[in-house]
Amino acid sequence: MKNKIPLVDLKKQYKSIEKEISGSIKRVIDDSAFVLGKYVKIFEEKFAKYVGRKYCVGLNSGTDALQVAYEAIGIKKGDEVITVANSFFATIEPLIRMGVVPVFIDIDPETHLIDVSKIEEKITKKTKAVVPVHLYGQIADMKSIVKIAKKYKLKVIEDCAQAHGAMQNKKRAGTFGDIGVYSFYPGKNLGAYGDAGCIVTNNKAYAEYARMVRNHGRVGKYEHAFAGLSSRMDGMQGAILSVKLKYLNSWVRKRRDIAKLYTKLLDENVTTPAEKRGNKHAYHLYIIRVKNRDKLIQYLKSKGIEVGVHYPIPLHKQRAYTESRVYKKHRLPITESYVNKIISLPIFPEMKKAEIQWVASAIINFFQKGSIT
Repeated sequence: MKNKIPLVDLKKQYKSIEKEISGSIKRVIDDSAFVLGKYVKIFEEKFAKYVGRKYCVGLNSGTDALQVAYEAIGIKKGDEVITVANSFFATIEPLIRMGVVPVFIDIDPETHLIDVSKIEEKITKKTKAVVPVHLYGQIADMKSIVKIAKKYKLKVIEDCAQAHGAMQNKKRAGTFGDIGVYSFYPGKNLGAYGDAGCIVTNNKAYAEYARMVRNHGRVGKYEHAFAGLSSRMDGMQGAILSVKLKYLNSWVRKRRDIAKLYTKLLDENVTTPAEKRGNKHAYHLYIIRVKNRDKLIQYLKSKGIEVGVHYPIPLHKQRAYTESRVYKKHRLPITESYVNKIISLPIFPEMKKAEIQWVASAIINFFQKGSIT
């Protein structure tokens, strides 16, 4: 194949909805509704309805949304929060800044999601919340997690940064726990054209706190109830996300079709993603596990195929964590072994069948030629 295959192609997506996007941007400019305003409110209402929550509060980023969620449920310095280490740093970044201790759980060997069977043994008197990460686009075992949380009177914050459009037993990501947190970083299944994020919840007090804290703790133009943040979603991003939200279900269907074809084409040298019963995987990423990963990456790049590794350094090994005041030593054998085996293959709704076949055939050829020796 002459053309290179990118990991994701945002330009093709933009071209498919260019007129609608251009119109939405023009309306924001015409109305000078640049920060918060009606276009953010419209998106909040649409996304809350789409997800199935009463409230959606738009914020500057998914990272800020996590911080706001942690603060909203009352987590304080010295508390402990249970989560996983195979995630983007933003999952624990606010916790470190707050002086909260992340307690890491190893992962299910099939799904790469939090191993629910290991949660209870890590709960202490200091534990305040569980933060399941719906990694790659698949929802963690929320029925079991919520049951454990209720037993020990813990809060549940769902990290849905990769789970736009994912479902479990006909419920969307972010609707099982106390708060769901979304990132709208450009490469997400539902991505803005810049940074943006939100929380979704059925708790009015959490939503009201989020609205205040994102806007400097304001109760009036020049009256502030507490020291907050400047974490307001831009009107431009709200308008763009409203346009793209109409296409999200269609894009997820296409991602699932691509994933299905990959899984059909790849052979026994590749461990393909496992979709648990009851789950509708949204395939933000299509992750495989292989032997001799680094050589395979080099080979695919030589064929014009862009791949990625999500994430090469687990959180409990990150310097920002190990040198922090909240550091605790963890041993996570499955998480640690997988970082040397995982590859993210190209996946985006506009991928052509021939491109998927080319990627799969290149992987098969790599192993058939004895390149693992």
